Amino acid sequence: MNYFTKDKPYNTLTEYYKALYGKKIAKISLNANFTCPNKDGKKGYGGCIFCSKLGSGDFAGDKNKPLKEQYQDVKEVMIKKWPNAGFIAYLQANSNTYSNLDELKRIYEEVLSIDKDIIGLDIATRADCITKEIAAYLGKLNKRKKITVELGLQSASDETKRFINQLECNSEFTKAISLLRKENIEIVLHIINGLPNETKEDMINTIKFINTLDIQGIKFHSLLILEHTKLGQLYKEKPFKILSLEEYVDIVTTQITYLRDDIIIHRLAADGVYSDLIEPKWTRKKMVVMNEIDKKLRKEHLYQGMKKEQWHHCSFNLAILH
Repeated sequence: MNYFTKDKPYNTLTEYYKALYGKKIAKISLNANFTCPNKDGKKGYGGCIFCSKLGSGDFAGDKNKPLKEQYQDVKEVMIKKWPNAGFIAYLQANSNTYSNLDELKRIYEEVLSIDKDIIGLDIATRADCITKEIAAYLGKLNKRKKITVELGLQSASDETKRFINQLECNSEFTKAISLLRKENIEIVLHIINGLPNETKEDMINTIKFINTLDIQGIKFHSLLILEHTKLGQLYKEKPFKILSLEEYVDIVTTQITYLRDDIIIHRLAADGVYSDLIEPKWTRKKMVVMNEIDKKLRKEHLYQGMKKEQWHHCSFNLAILH
């Protein structure tokens, strides 16, 4: 089954949720004050060079407020727009499985008990923060509420991963995905288009790699160069090429044609805090970016998965990654 619409020739999250729940579903981003092994010294310091000062949780709640208060603040606004909506709580900032199991149980149970209208929990984290024990616990939770885990792949290129100080390798992703899928947990991967030194071919290769993985969703992001990041500092010292809006639209539409046609597209464009954004300026108009992608797909009669024969014969081989 696909979740295409007349205007959007790809699997949209809205249609997926509509089929699953029969109503509007809204996400409420929360900040549970986690950290990251790439920041506290377990793996490295400073984090990925693009990561914002809020751990890529810029639109999550205020970590100084209780989780219930964070949740209620956002729900009050959303319920006015969608009175009959269901809600997914989204632990967004930093690595939200990076703690001992008892602490994770405390936090997740607290979140799920906030509101009867919470139908699921989305957990953003790193692949290297998924253990067999954590996956097993999430599997138990998944029998009560729908659990989704979001992992930041960013790129399939080892060279790019080293440059952005990600300190994760593709084999860690395949291992984490295997552990989570054994527990029937849905997985959403994040990728970033426009990372320094990457070509369009590199970005298509990331999609080809993703097609070999047992994942259920994807989020497309444009690279955001932000204040208070290592990437922002590098850009100010020696500006590098950034994607234009036209280039980004061309890359994403091409990636969609390669993308396996059972994967749900959760996001097509990224947005950062307005005051922190250095470049690209065009990302400030997120709806424009999304509309341009949809227009190009329709105009050129493109759709998700149309290049199946090409990704079926891609150069990535799961067997050699384990």
